[in-house]
Amino acid sequence: MPEFSVSLQTPQSHSPHLSSLPPLSLYIHIPWCVRKCPYCDFNSHQLKQELDEQAYIAALLTDLETELPYFWGRPVHTIFIGGGTPSLLSAAAFEKLLSGIRARVNLLPAAEITLEANPGTFERNRFAAFAAAGINRLSIGVQSFADDKLATLGRIHNRDEALSAIESGLTLFPKVNIDLMYALPGQTVTQAQEDIRIAIATGVQHISAYQLTLEPNTPFAHTPPPQLPDDDHIADIEETVHTALHQAGFTHYETSAFAQPQQECQHNLNYWQFGDYIGIGAGAHGKISTAQAIERTTRSRHPKDYLQAMQQQPQRAITRQQISAQDLPFEFMLNVLRLTAGVPSAWFSERTGLPLASIQHAITQAVEHGLLDANPVYLRPTPLGRSFLNDLLALFLKT
Repeated sequence: MPEFSVSLQTPQSHSPHLSSLPPLSLYIHIPWCVRKCPYCDFNSHQLKQELDEQAYIAALLTDLETELPYFWGRPVHTIFIGGGTPSLLSAAAFEKLLSGIRARVNLLPAAEITLEANPGTFERNRFAAFAAAGINRLSIGVQSFADDKLATLGRIHNRDEALSAIESGLTLFPKVNIDLMYALPGQTVTQAQEDIRIAIATGVQHISAYQLTLEPNTPFAHTPPPQLPDDDHIADIEETVHTALHQAGFTHYETSAFAQPQQECQHNLNYWQFGDYIGIGAGAHGKISTAQAIERTTRSRHPKDYLQAMQQQPQRAITRQQISAQDLPFEFMLNVLRLTAGVPSAWFSERTGLPLASIQHAITQAVEHGLLDANPVYLRPTPLGRSFLNDLLALFLKT
């Protein structure tokens, strides 16, 4: 097998030093939803009273202002508004939010601005106003087109509402993504195939297809639903879903993401390419690089605590933690090896501030095990590496 070699020498110190900064994105978290789904482990809270959206928008803009000194002058390439169910907010709230963002940061004119939406909250006039406010990419949480499966998942919409939301979304927004789950309780291969057939037939150009997993501290983890498929059945369903998408012209560009040419989610690509992102809102996470360090940020999870802090002492809601040089290789690989095409090898040094030679031993092992492409120009998983991603990543722990 060809040897993966590099010419860089390991320096005396492995302290990060970045010669340039990666692209910067903005993530905004809206933590409320109509009803919490039993599989969801996101920071979302069932809305039990009228939402004071003006107070929350003001808090988000205060949060952004508090973060400004850490990224001052850097352009923002993408925005992603997630949750929860962000589409619960009014168009006026989004107009105020986006106007406030543009007044505070250098948002690129062609920036991709994504809004997550639940088909159960879809109203055409409201969503047309969202588009007018500047949203140019809609991500619709469909999960399934089978009403019985939607009920099992605790979703508040049905098949017809999902199809109607997609149809309207495609006329209102330049880009539309749908989220689809497979390996659902009691789901047959034929049923999964029908779900993906309908998804493709809608005409959307990006589909996020992922397996239902039982996340810790969720109702499904405490009380698993009956008829969960076994590993062999999951593998059959996954192969069927992936094959159908491939035959329809979708590229499997990330572990759970499929897109037609030039339709990849630019915001998520920045995550996976180890770019930087500001994270504002209750429970939001961020990653910010400087020349000497890379820092993770987190916000207070509970909306009440977050709002109170933003109104009184914003820094109280924010935790900042520097990523150690020892942890950086794994953090980098955890993201970039999700990409089918990987990334240029030079990006390791550019985006961690560490020499590629510092992970030479792990690279050599990965290549010898057939998990990493032997081409030294790229850090790219092989098909085997994609199938055994956890084993590949484990090689870069504490390198």
